[in-house]
Amino acid sequence: MTKQELVSKMQEAGAFVPGKKVKLDFGDEGAILLDGQSNQVTEDSAAAADTTIKVNWADWQAMAAGQLDGMTAFMTGKLKVEGDMSNAMQLQGVLAKLR
Repeated sequence: MTKQELVSKMQEAGAFVPGKKVKLDFGDEGAILLDGQSNQVTEDSAAAADTTIKVNWADWQAMAAGQLDGMTAFMTGKLKVEGDMSNAMQLQGVLAKLR
């Protein structure tokens, strides 16, 4: 799946945290903003967010496919969280909408 396909799929699924802005930062692959304030999912690496989740694209793909657990990724340093941790905890719900 490409990042553009992911953005479309997330938008269709309503994969955002209501009232919050969560950025998925894939490093060199760019970023996706899950904007729960305007109910939009966009490619926006410059936008400010309540929470930024940093993960490389390959690990994100594994998490989305259910091959890598989000908590395991966090505990092993594959996933890093900056900002409001409670928003990051809702990541499992976001991933569930993609399956």
